[in-house]
Amino acid sequence: MSISGQKVAVITGASQGIGAGLVEAYRKLGYAVVATSRGITPSSDPEILTVQGDIADPATAERVAGAAIERFGRIDTLVNNAGVFVAKPFTEYTQADYDAVTGVNLSGFFRITQLATEQMLRQGGGHIVQITTSLVDHAHSAVTSVLASLTKGGLQSATKALAIEYATRGIRSNAVSLGIIRTPMHPAEYHDTLAALHPVGRMGEIVDIVDAVVYLENAPFVTGEILHVDGGQSASH
Repeated sequence: MSISGQKVAVITGASQGIGAGLVEAYRKLGYAVVATSRGITPSSDPEILTVQGDIADPATAERVAGAAIERFGRIDTLVNNAGVFVAKPFTEYTQADYDAVTGVNLSGFFRITQLATEQMLRQGGGHIVQITTSLVDHAHSAVTSVLASLTKGGLQSATKALAIEYATRGIRSNAVSLGIIRTPMHPAEYHDTLAALHPVGRMGEIVDIVDAVVYLENAPFVTGEILHVDGGQSASH
């Protein structure tokens, strides 16, 4: 069990990029962290518990939530960061693409969020954060990505629905809606092209997203919010 009163964050997609940045940020806030992804490796920090698995599989969600409660006794924050992005013309998506994107982006949100919410209700409160994309709000001919809009758009709607359903029971629900972030997912030779898709003329950095999540964590009067951290993209269309 953790130190009495220590808060606990569960972070999906936690092994690299934004997820790894979030793990570090929540440790700096004094939280214990349960970090999960398919390829995550054990941490030398006793306050970071890693759970390997595919979040699209409900059994992984069960293991992650169970491990958080067994090891630390609670779940105060869940960050649904795991995501798959496949940009293709709509008619070129395969069934495998559909299964992969909906598996991680929707199924990967559903069961872990149910389990975290149940625990938060037992405790009397908590915070759920989704990581989505500004493409939901501004379709772009240069980035054909109907599956991103289908799945992440669903998460944005669910974010608001959760916020209202649990508003009187101490559970907040918010989302951070991203532009294109400089992560290992984007090869360096595309960075200039990707930067130009933002009104501010640059890609986002991992710290931009981490700072937004930390803001929401420390904003008790904010719930049901879709916080756009997208270099102005959502305002430009």
